[in-house]
Amino acid sequence: MRQDLGLSLANPLESMNSIPLQGAGANRLAGFKDDGGSLRRARFSKGFTLFELVIVIIIVMLMMALFLDRARFYQEQAEKTAMEGIVATVQSALVLQYGQLMTRGQTADVAALARDNPINWLQKKPRNYLGEFYDVSAAKLETGNWAFDLKTRELVYLVRNGENLKMEGRKLIRFHVLQQYEASRLPSLQSASPELTGLSFEPVVPYMWFESP
Repeated sequence: MRQDLGLSLANPLESMNSIPLQGAGANRLAGFKDDGGSLRRARFSKGFTLFELVIVIIIVMLMMALFLDRARFYQEQAEKTAMEGIVATVQSALVLQYGQLMTRGQTADVAALARDNPINWLQKKPRNYLGEFYDVSAAKLETGNWAFDLKTRELVYLVRNGENLKMEGRKLIRFHVLQQYEASRLPSLQSASPELTGLSFEPVVPYMWFESP
């Protein structure tokens, strides 16, 4: 018995831990341990979830910024392609109109053709064609559309997405019919006036869009 008492006095904490608790005391102690562990886990879980949420928000914002930037880039490319498609269609229609005049011998009507509204040569007007206006630059027109300027006799495209378009001021790309003349190569006609060789649909001022004219 002395040996047992000596061990108990030498290691009081160990002895206390080894004493089984019964009844209400045991339940209170177990509840205290469980509540403390749960509280620590809840705090850790709450802090970890908040950290994860912040990281997710940052990643989503970065992805959205990249997506919006690429979306604007592709929208601008699509707009440029659509505009050039209309220009190519007008050029084809101009060649047909010029060919008919040459076939009929109506060379005097070439000047009138050059001042005509190119949209009149198309079988179907583009959906984004707004009509004829006396001064397109002064008119409040929606961008992304075509309009014919009666003052300058030019077909104008109003650019909507032009971040990569190098142009000062309001971004209007103007097109007109250019009469092409060439001097005769025959020695006997060197002193004669240059002859009309064709018509082309060209921009009034060269533009740079996506680093390519």
